Amino acid sequence: METKELKQVLNGGEFLVNEADPQYMFIMDDMTEEQNMVLNMVREYIDKEVLPHAAQIEKLDIELTKNLLRKAGELGILGTSFPEEYGGFMQDFETNMAITEYFSKTRSFSLSYGAHTGIGMLPILYFGTEEQKQKYLPSLVAGEKFAAYCLTEPGSGSDALAAKTKAILSEDGKHYVLDGQKMWITNAGFADVFVVFAQIDGDKFTGFIVERTWDGVSFGAEEAKMGIKGSSTRQVFFENVKVPAENVLGEIGKGHKIAFNILNIGRIKLAAGVLGGSKLIIDHSIQYANERKQFGVAISSFGAIKHKLAEQAIRTWATEAAMHRASRAIDHEEKRLKDSGKTLAESLLGAAEEYAIECALLKVMGSECLDFVADEGVQIYGGMGYSEEAPMAGAYRDSRINRIFEGTNEINRMLSVDMLLKKAMRGQIDLMSPAMAIQKEMTSMPAFGAGDTGLLGTEMDYVRNMKKCFLAVAGLTVQNLMMELQKEQEILMNLSDMMSEIYLCESAILRTKKLAIVKGEGFIGDRIAMTQVFINDSIERMAVSAKNVAAAWAEGDTLRMLMLAIKRYTKHEFVNTKNLRRQVADTMLAAGCFCFND
Repeated sequence: METKELKQVLNGGEFLVNEADPQYMFIMDDMTEEQNMVLNMVREYIDKEVLPHAAQIEKLDIELTKNLLRKAGELGILGTSFPEEYGGFMQDFETNMAITEYFSKTRSFSLSYGAHTGIGMLPILYFGTEEQKQKYLPSLVAGEKFAAYCLTEPGSGSDALAAKTKAILSEDGKHYVLDGQKMWITNAGFADVFVVFAQIDGDKFTGFIVERTWDGVSFGAEEAKMGIKGSSTRQVFFENVKVPAENVLGEIGKGHKIAFNILNIGRIKLAAGVLGGSKLIIDHSIQYANERKQFGVAISSFGAIKHKLAEQAIRTWATEAAMHRASRAIDHEEKRLKDSGKTLAESLLGAAEEYAIECALLKVMGSECLDFVADEGVQIYGGMGYSEEAPMAGAYRDSRINRIFEGTNEINRMLSVDMLLKKAMRGQIDLMSPAMAIQKEMTSMPAFGAGDTGLLGTEMDYVRNMKKCFLAVAGLTVQNLMMELQKEQEILMNLSDMMSEIYLCESAILRTKKLAIVKGEGFIGDRIAMTQVFINDSIERMAVSAKNVAAAWAEGDTLRMLMLAIKRYTKHEFVNTKNLRRQVADTMLAAGCFCFND
């Protein structure tokens, strides 16, 4: 695969076959003065209004949560994704991602905020009629009323379209009679407005806007959950609820468009949130390691602890690079669509849909990064990590839901590959040409050129080979299994993991190169170290995933050829990861926190 001319922003999924210009990678220095003013307002609100009440929020004090959300509404914080005509204070996508990250410090409260401003309100903005928007959004943006999203049912979790809640049109055509139940509904304990999905005529999956006070709407008790205990989660029951016909949301039978498009945005926002949580846990881990003494010295002086702290930081930093990259791409596409004459809703939804592959991957990468960081945080704290007196027990419990939220990680892994193959079949991305070229290359002698001589050039050559590895393995797998591939979930998940490793590695390089452009190469020593360690380990993980795919279906000469190709394209020189990790850990220990927010 020849290196192509660098592009400003790649299309969705194109990272597998093309390269992006690091100058267009997003870093925090790109934030404007206005963006920073908004973020400072949000930080001040969270630090002064929310965090002092954190312990009480976790006891499920719903009145406190409602009062804090009302305060956020008064400040305009609930309206950063909504236009002025509905009372909003609309900000660009990158700013909203940064807001989401900072809200994660508030633990359960971030769920209440996110469910209200995201899955609760956005469906009305994107799919509602003008009358519906004018009726519901101003009071929701102001924090006078609150929203929730009702999709999951006892018998339909990942298979959301199998919902049994039904809606029957009345004889006069003026209203629908809604019957059914929903479960795991965040904010159900206090929400006033619900986006509800039901079947019309048994098979027309449709969205509705339902109000809490209508006859026939009732609620189960608060769920006793493993984590996020301060967020309200209840079942919602609908018994002969009369929903005015004008409260149908979007088109009849097109409810899946609402559900799936909202999930695209929710997935990448989840990545931002969990990364904020990861950073907070790292801060706690560093502070404890510096304070805790064993054998007469701080445990932060031990190599094993430095390894854990550095690995927490490296995974977080690389995943954040990928999140920033996708956020910049979505923001760029959104503006392009607006300039082409698309409506606000079309632009926002179109941009998220274009990068649905990256959103799915980021949901997986981010949630699993947080789980790793939380687990290691408990270990660094030792016995205190298991105590409710320390912050790690709550962080550990809270982190676990993120691998289930917004579609399970298993579903998202399989979905990412499915979306990639569908884009290729529609001609939206050319996978066939590079895959065929690599199959020819596999039977030829390796080239022994000078390689990339730029900053992190060796690592970039490794990433190019990782792309070749994916295209070689995926190409032959698709050719041989064809339609049977959709039944091979293990293979799909392995292929998705390969895609994730490529996106993470390349994003880490792009972030480091952009920082070198903006701040100079003297600034980026620790970032180079993090990138080198991550890529060193990523190539090894990539090789295992690739071998698992090949061995799952190939035999004889085909299997031997694939194994040789995998060996060829995942070959690399090992780096001294011990010293590089110690370098990263020592920088953080001296700073007393995760200090790579750039």
